[in-house]
Amino acid sequence: MGTFPKTLRDWAAAALLFLCALPGCGLKGGSPQELSGLEVPAKARVSSVPFFAQDRYQCGPASLAMALAWSGVDTSPRELVQEVYTPQKKGSLQPDLKAAARRHGRLAYEIFGLQELLSELSAGHPVIVLQNLGLSWLPRWHYAVVVGFDRSSQELLLHSGRAKGMRTGLRVFHRTWRRSDCWGLLVLEPGDLPATAKRTRYLEAVLGAEEAEKWRAAAKGYEAGLSRWPESITAVMGRASCLYRMGSLEAAEKMLKKGIERHPNKAELYNNLAHILMEQGQVRDALQAAKSAVHLGGSNNKVFEETLLEVQSESR
Repeated sequence: MGTFPKTLRDWAAAALLFLCALPGCGLKGGSPQELSGLEVPAKARVSSVPFFAQDRYQCGPASLAMALAWSGVDTSPRELVQEVYTPQKKGSLQPDLKAAARRHGRLAYEIFGLQELLSELSAGHPVIVLQNLGLSWLPRWHYAVVVGFDRSSQELLLHSGRAKGMRTGLRVFHRTWRRSDCWGLLVLEPGDLPATAKRTRYLEAVLGAEEAEKWRAAAKGYEAGLSRWPESITAVMGRASCLYRMGSLEAAEKMLKKGIERHPNKAELYNNLAHILMEQGQVRDALQAAKSAVHLGGSNNKVFEETLLEVQSESR
């Protein structure tokens, strides 16, 4: 018996990533003029975020180190330079920050706009932000960590450069932040849901941890996702896949059976269950699951037929 059917995980990932590729302009809302209307408290501060002063061009490693250390990872900017710093660009790329967070067993979740930024701070989550401190035609990109805000003074608190808890006027901040499409990054311990979690965006973040082969972290992420969106087939399949790769076959079986109870017409669940049952030597039950997948059919029916043939060969 081979590994858990990767084709179906690719199917789930492709469907997820397609949704996440839709235009994001609607996510950027929240100008300084609209601050009074945002649904957040008057002020908030995440006091537990450590501060690391950056070296020249090292705002990426410094910001990520602060977020990782806050989440419980023992690290420093120097240790992260090789992971996220690109000498040719004299800086760090957003995908590299996300990938590094995942390698350290953390969930990297993107946020957009003032409402999401202030809501996450209110929930006690610091946010890495990307600003352009230069001009649109002569950019000077810079990462910082937002650790608080005060609506009455219209200020944000940032760990930025060599300044700890720097007070920055909201209008000035927003002008520099919107040049990155108001992009921010949460670095969370697996199982900790973002306050502003959107299902597709959240599951994409968990999928990133799974693709980094952080099975335990991804399994916790999918479990948290199911507590919020119990109807999510992607989360069911993802958690079952991670449990399988961790060697917890019985738990993976239970996960898929629970998914089938909620989605009895989803062929992919039966197909994956057939593989897990066969690996546990439950050939008769595996055969029934494989037949159910073929009977239900769908765009992956060729895969289901291959699974059925494999189970039939084991039953002889």
